[in-house]
Amino acid sequence: MAPPEPSAALPPGKGPSGEPPAPLSHRVPDLGAMVLLLAVARHGSLGRAAREVGVSQPAASSRIRSMERQLGVALLDRSPRGSRLTGAGALVTDWARRVVEAAEAFDAGAQALRDRRDSRLRVAASMTIAEYLMPGWLIALRAERPGTAVSLLAGNSAAAALRLLSGEADLGFVEGLSVPEGLDGTVIAHDRLVVVVAPSHPWARRRTQVTPRELAEAPLILREHGSGTRQVLDAALAVHGGLARPLLELSSTTAVKGAAESGAGPCVLSELALDEELSARRLVEVPVAGIRLRRQLRAVWPAGHRPAGPARDLLSLTARPFGPARG
Repeated sequence: MAPPEPSAALPPGKGPSGEPPAPLSHRVPDLGAMVLLLAVARHGSLGRAAREVGVSQPAASSRIRSMERQLGVALLDRSPRGSRLTGAGALVTDWARRVVEAAEAFDAGAQALRDRRDSRLRVAASMTIAEYLMPGWLIALRAERPGTAVSLLAGNSAAAALRLLSGEADLGFVEGLSVPEGLDGTVIAHDRLVVVVAPSHPWARRRTQVTPRELAEAPLILREHGSGTRQVLDAALAVHGGLARPLLELSSTTAVKGAAESGAGPCVLSELALDEELSARRLVEVPVAGIRLRRQLRAVWPAGHRPAGPARDLLSLTARPFGPARG
């Protein structure tokens, strides 16, 4: 009767009796020694076998003798005419062939897994990073990995974190005060939040800075809860009474800017998103006294799973200057 499949009947890491599997005997040779023995069997010559595996003949001879000592049996009869397998050597060679074939199958399977991983990259990013930083990074990644298909899922920072935790994304980029729970990460840049208004707004003509209390009490055009922008603003104004009820709450940076440009009210956005509007004076920056509206931009991934393949390459590209990122 065939033994039960381990995945169906046995807990991981348990043998047929339910006990932990015994470690391999110290007498089991390493894979390289088995490959060398198979080469000797094919060529009938230690010298030719050494050349095939890329070592010197003395090194090959030493390795075979070490293997014989390890196993406790003679494997080769050596003579001026070459090296011939002993009876025990023929048996060991047959067993070694099966081990090497299994190792080759293992290696091919692992390569197939790497190829599948490298064929695609799923990125989840906050809106600001997706719109103003990610394009440059993805263009550079395309040059390095033209065979990798990349999908970008844009949303707020909370949504990006959830996509990573649910396995919908391989690498994430978020804004905010800390690394989301269940994720590891690294800071890739720093960003400043800016209060802006339309030129027609009274704050645009003020000679004094807006106070934190005034900002907290003003009806603002805001990003939604879960966004990194909202998280930082909530934290900064908590000691000043907290945010008043928003004038508008929008899930798009472009929509927030459009509402502010129309004169509806002040908004708070990343300076990464405002270069064009400030240069053209469609929006005007309003200085705020006494608070520091800065945040960290992070690359994040599931805890304990450091990015590999194209995700690792994209992470390394974030250290290069693309677009208006500011440290």
